Amino acid sequence: MSEERYLTFALGKGRLANKTLELFEQIGITCEEMKDKSSRKLIFVNEEKKLKFFLSKGPDVPTYVEYGAADIGVVGKDTIMEENRRVYEVLDLGFGKCRMCVCGPASAEELLRHHERIRVATKYPLIARDYFYNKKHQTVDIIKLNGSVELGPIVGLSDVIVDIVETGSTLKENGLGVLEEICPLSARMIVNQVSMQMETERIRTLITQLKELCQEGSK
Repeated sequence: MSEERYLTFALGKGRLANKTLELFEQIGITCEEMKDKSSRKLIFVNEEKKLKFFLSKGPDVPTYVEYGAADIGVVGKDTIMEENRRVYEVLDLGFGKCRMCVCGPASAEELLRHHERIRVATKYPLIARDYFYNKKHQTVDIIKLNGSVELGPIVGLSDVIVDIVETGSTLKENGLGVLEEICPLSARMIVNQVSMQMETERIRTLITQLKELCQEGSK
C-alpha cells in the first residue's frame, strides 16, 4: 500500500494519552499540534510522517479500531476486556499498571469460598460475569454501577464489588479489601485487523520500536 496513506491513532483521553505521546516521542513520533492545550481541534496531524491522532473516551477506542476509523488504539486492558471488540492486542506498553479485583468486607470471604449466590456491583459487568461464571463457576447477580462502586457493600446493595485497584487506599478507608485478584492491567496497543494486513510493514516497525523501548524501560 502507498506510503501516502495516513496511519490513524485513537488514544484514550487523559493520563493515558499523555504517557503514550511521551513514549512515541522517544521513537521520533511527534505531533506538535497536540501540545497546544487551547486547541479545539479534534484531529491532529503530523504531515511529515503521514500520521493522524485523535483523543476519545477510553471505552470508545476499541470501537474506533474495530470499525477501521483508527488503525491503532491505545487503551487500558480493562477496556479491551469489557468492550470485547474484534481487534488485535499487539503490545503491553507497561504503564498504567493496576489490577482488576474482587473486593469487599472480610465477611464476604466465606461467601466466595463456598460459591454462594451473591450480588456483585461493578462498572465492568462483562469482566465480572466472565470471571464468576467461566472461571469460578459461581452463580452471581451482577449490578451495574457507574459511580463509586465501593458504596455497594457499604450500603448493602451488594456483597462484593469487581473494580480496578491501584493502591487499595480507598478500599482500606472504607473497611474493604482485596479478596481475589482477577488479572493484572496496564495500557495496551490494539490494531485494526484489516490495517494489520494492509499496513503490515509500518505497523510492525512501530510495534518493534515500542517493544524495544518498553523492554529498556523495564530493565
